[in-house]
Amino acid sequence: MLNDIKHDAQTRMGKSIDSLKHDLTRVRTGRASTSLVDHIKVSYYGADMPLNQVASIALADARSITITPFEKSMVAPIEKALLASDIGITPTTAGVVIRLNMPPLTEERRRELAKHVGHEGENAKIAVRNVRRDALQQVKDLLKDKQITEDDERRADDEIQKLTDRYVKDIDVIVKAKEEELMAL
Repeated sequence: MLNDIKHDAQTRMGKSIDSLKHDLTRVRTGRASTSLVDHIKVSYYGADMPLNQVASIALADARSITITPFEKSMVAPIEKALLASDIGITPTTAGVVIRLNMPPLTEERRRELAKHVGHEGENAKIAVRNVRRDALQQVKDLLKDKQITEDDERRADDEIQKLTDRYVKDIDVIVKAKEEELMAL
């Protein structure tokens, strides 16, 4: 029972870390990355499709992404989706190739993005702490139902706290690395 609770808590905390990593891939660091446009959906014959299913996405160089639609008629809908997205970059079109040029980040913008990264890290820590709270509540319920002893409860509480501390440290490391990447020229 206790092992199931700890395993479930560890799995859920791991998912919080994975979610944080996924969210941080969308934060623009001045270098081009195809993950910047992964979340964009394009209207394709009445259905919203992920951009990578209607076009080929490639890095032209360190500061630009090229998007080549599989069909010529998709150029306009892709441009419209890019303009409506939250990436903040205006696409330029040459024939059927759409290019996204990454402007260099200003110092002020870097600081804003670093704050945003810190905020995402705090949200991940809150998620981990919520998992801890749920696990501790399950342990208390087992104690109340007299399925475990008080010693078992104390031991489980300590193990869950150590697990929480480890994941919070991991979050700090991930956030610090992303902030350093942002502030590097």
